[in-house]
Amino acid sequence: MTSADLSGKGPVGRVATCSPPGSPTKDPPKYREREKWTNKIEFVLSCMGFCIGLGNVWRFPYLCYKNGGGAFLIPYLICLVAGAAPVFILEIALGQFTSQGGITVWDICPIFRGIGYGTTVICFCLNVYYIVILSWGLLYLYHSFSAVLPWSTCDNEWNTPACLTVKELNGTLSNLTSLDEITGPKVDAASEFWERKVLQISDGIHNPGAIRWELALTLAIAWVICYFCIWKGVKWTGKVVYFTATFPYVMLTILLIRGVTLPGAMKGIIFYLKPDFTKLLDGQVWIDAGTQIFFSYAISLGCMTALGSYNSFHNNFYSQCIFISILNSGTSLYAGFAIFSVLGFMATELGVDVSMVAETGPGLAFIAYPKAVTQMPAAPIWAVLFFFMILMLGLDSQFVAIEGFVTAIVDMFPGYLRTGYRREVFIAITCFVSFLIGLSMVTNGGLYVFLLFDYYSASGMTLLWFCICECGAVAWVYGVRRFYDNIEEMLGFRINPWLMICWSFLSPLVTGGIFIFSLVTYKPVFFSKDYDYPGWAIGIGWFMALVSMLCPPVYFVYQLLVTPGTMRQRWKILTTPRLPMALPVNATDPDEPLRQCNGARATPKTVEQSKL
Repeated sequence: MTSADLSGKGPVGRVATCSPPGSPTKDPPKYREREKWTNKIEFVLSCMGFCIGLGNVWRFPYLCYKNGGGAFLIPYLICLVAGAAPVFILEIALGQFTSQGGITVWDICPIFRGIGYGTTVICFCLNVYYIVILSWGLLYLYHSFSAVLPWSTCDNEWNTPACLTVKELNGTLSNLTSLDEITGPKVDAASEFWERKVLQISDGIHNPGAIRWELALTLAIAWVICYFCIWKGVKWTGKVVYFTATFPYVMLTILLIRGVTLPGAMKGIIFYLKPDFTKLLDGQVWIDAGTQIFFSYAISLGCMTALGSYNSFHNNFYSQCIFISILNSGTSLYAGFAIFSVLGFMATELGVDVSMVAETGPGLAFIAYPKAVTQMPAAPIWAVLFFFMILMLGLDSQFVAIEGFVTAIVDMFPGYLRTGYRREVFIAITCFVSFLIGLSMVTNGGLYVFLLFDYYSASGMTLLWFCICECGAVAWVYGVRRFYDNIEEMLGFRINPWLMICWSFLSPLVTGGIFIFSLVTYKPVFFSKDYDYPGWAIGIGWFMALVSMLCPPVYFVYQLLVTPGTMRQRWKILTTPRLPMALPVNATDPDEPLRQCNGARATPKTVEQSKL
């Protein structure tokens, strides 16, 4: 650790400067002041909305059953307590302490500003492709408003002679024992609707085909909705999340109640949670647990830092983060009951094992669950409820991620982008450019592009890399004891030393171990057993990954080379915080020093002098 850290010096002070009495005053800056959350609930709901998304519904339940059922919760909870939750709290604390977005927050340790640039690149890529899921969901929602669900029959223009309805599959599947046999010459109606109607998928990424204008329209609608969710800043966004972050729980509960009342529901739930402790000896199970937990907490994107930056200085983020962590993981478990109760029903109807109908990712949301819905009475109603829930889960994750990206850029150029309506214009340009790039994912070959973005640009490997960098920068260069002092300054009490141990040792070890294992066991992006991505496409994927991952080391070396002085002097300059303003010890927001200047003069008891 650094000498400053070991010396136990107190928190970094920030100095407020006031004009001498009688001196002429300058006009205040013409840019808008940085906003704050109206209340604590808005911050908590925004974090919930961003963390709790589609992965909780379509990824965690599948991984749980695949990796030993209830036994999977053991590695999952270990990775949560030692890895994801501490890094989650670290990012929120950094944002609240500095009141800065994902890039300028690293002025707390300037040589690591490359972390901010890298996470912002990841955030931009995530925004481009994640919203495509919403465009699929909107199209499915539109088709759900029909008396007969179009994926329940085989008499549509897009169906082939190989199509079978679920009822026709019933007699076929009961005599088969493997998924390979099922997917021979016959294809179920839900799969054909997904592949031949919604995607009209081509034979590979080399054949992008034409733009699917239905999907282009729903993509545009999704971007317009996201724009108007954030265009007026966090005070407006904070109102939107009251609905988008809470309503999915209503929908999930309704679907759960319906699911557990279906015949065969218990079969699916037992399959979901039945423990197989022998799985714990498989290293891949631990990798799946670690990857899922870091995905689920949406860290290493700069967005949590942005959300924390809008808190008041003395907000008790510590208890809020613990609450959000419990709720996030609990939602994943809760969603599994809703999903697998329905899959158990479907398996019972078809007379097959649950493993033959369980899928993950888009396959669950757009094939398996819609197929199961067709077997329920009043099927269109349940389809509407399910896809509306999917939209709500994805929507707040999407617009909060956009807010995180915008905050990072605006905080770099506050004098320009906070003037007039420039922030709104910048958000509109960001949305439009992202929409144009996203059009490549709503072509006939768009799914191949989508999977390439998903696998490389915001993959577990890139997120783990930035977790390692963040912990190293704060714990070993800035100083973990110094940061604990900063947290005490904000909260008014000393938090549990467990986080100090995690940031210094456990979190880097957990994330580093998973990162190394991911590299050793790396396999190129996979679409199906019948299709392999060409080498040039995989090269583009690695380029997207390395663009962000190389930002920290490249910026680190560059700053050491261009900073004048001896190497010791350069290191001193580049590791000394460059905080943008001073805060009084008891201030509630960054503008307090200015109010003190305009009113009474600041006293030594009120303003803490810089120790740098």
